[in-house]
Amino acid sequence: MNEWIAVGALAFVGLLIPVGMMAVSYLLRPSVPETSKRATYESGEVPTGGTRIRFNIQYYMVALLFLVFDIETVLLFPWAVVYRDAVAEVGLAHALGPMLVFVGILVVGLAWAWRTGAVQWAKSPRQVEAEVDRP
Repeated sequence: MNEWIAVGALAFVGLLIPVGMMAVSYLLRPSVPETSKRATYESGEVPTGGTRIRFNIQYYMVALLFLVFDIETVLLFPWAVVYRDAVAEVGLAHALGPMLVFVGILVVGLAWAWRTGAVQWAKSPRQVEAEVDRP
């Protein structure tokens, strides 16, 4: 039970410090109300246009593909470290098989993304012509 007292004290201090800093800054800050502070942009520039901007979905597709293959790399490193010991212990098929299936699934996903154009940043003139010619 005594070890939980230390955990509780640490949690209390962990909450007390940020809340205390926010309270002190609220009490010490100057309060100068202005209409420009309530504006959408506080950089001093006059806002032009709407606040809703359409982003290209390609940014999100590239980020998602990066995450998938980044995680693949993170999972390949520990497997590569223990591969030689695993082959000696369980055999080649049991050590190599699951990783080949894993990489194969990712290659199929990459091929699908490549075929659908998810990895292309801009369409080539030939692709634009092919889309126009299609009924």
